[in-house]
Amino acid sequence: MKIVGLMSGTSYDGVDVVAAEFTVEGDTLWLRPLGHRGLDYDEELRERIGELLPPAATTIEAVCRLDNRLGEVFAEAAAVGLDLAGGGVDLVVSPGQTVFHWVQDGVARGTLQLGAVARVAARVGVPVLSDLRSADIAAGGQGAPLVPAFDALLLAPDEAAAAGGAPRAALNLGGIANLTVVAPGAPVLGYDAGPANALLDAAARRLLGQPCDRDGARAAAGRVHPGLLAALLAEPYYAAPAPKSTGKELFHAGYLDERLAALGEPVAADDVLATLTELTARVVAAECDRHGVVEVIAAGGGVRNRTLWERLAALGAGRWRLRTTDELGVPAQAREAYAFALLGWLSWHGLPGAIPSVTGAARAAVLGSFTPSGPGPRATPVPPPRRLRIRP
Repeated sequence: MKIVGLMSGTSYDGVDVVAAEFTVEGDTLWLRPLGHRGLDYDEELRERIGELLPPAATTIEAVCRLDNRLGEVFAEAAAVGLDLAGGGVDLVVSPGQTVFHWVQDGVARGTLQLGAVARVAARVGVPVLSDLRSADIAAGGQGAPLVPAFDALLLAPDEAAAAGGAPRAALNLGGIANLTVVAPGAPVLGYDAGPANALLDAAARRLLGQPCDRDGARAAAGRVHPGLLAALLAEPYYAAPAPKSTGKELFHAGYLDERLAALGEPVAADDVLATLTELTARVVAAECDRHGVVEVIAAGGGVRNRTLWERLAALGAGRWRLRTTDELGVPAQAREAYAFALLGWLSWHGLPGAIPSVTGAARAAVLGSFTPSGPGPRATPVPPPRRLRIRP
């Protein structure tokens, strides 16, 4: 089965496109990457998304206009995915751009992703799976993170290696830092640890007039400000127990402005970026140490931030090994898009894609809503796979 997966994260800088072929052999699901592309949003679209995100006010008209504009972008991205697959695609997974994730008193109440799915289906002529978070929220879960289903299968040990295996973690450094912990004989854990690029990008836009601190160069030139770091680490979210999820609803530019203003003294731009980099590294390292992991396999845009990467490696030295998903055959910049392609495969076959031990749901939910381009999907039932392996 060939599936195109799309992903646009909390950094809202573009859409990642992948094509994958899935085959089943016994209780092993094989994924063959067929290619991936990153398509950048233009500055005008990034501004329109930013103007809609909390704490900004908006209108229904602005939501409708952005929904359809994003639908056009995702439709073009899906067409690129069909080219990567060489034709014969069975399904496109288009989770959309999250513009609000409603969490109140630690409970997820709702979620909203934009991206006019019908435009995607009309453009590519194959069924499209979207709205992947709502079913888990309806079952009492956080609706996020969903990528742990991919991590759990990818990091699942073979039977011979399962006994006595040590915990390993998968880390995504996107707008938010998500952690998945996989240990033999234990429930899969996964949650949003805290900000990765969310505050860094907000600071770069505000202080540098740039979309990001490329390669962490400005952070490397700065020094960690102890007072600002202490104020940031005092955020109650970090001490909250899992399951938990977060996003730009909490970690936005206004959040950073408030903490800078409370200091009562100016902080140089490079020092702000150095401090935010240290914040992400400290939060992630503390969670890895909490679970006693021996290996951290990372992906996402943050792996290209040299300063953040070096700091994470230093904090984990002697306790856990840090490497990227590239070593497992999954391009680090495309891991989430491949994960959503997997979720599409699971939903197509009527299998749950959300893990209750991760999201806190009362039951494992089959995710998403299908938008057909013709007859509804039909598939031969298959048993749930126990692991995922990458075929070169």
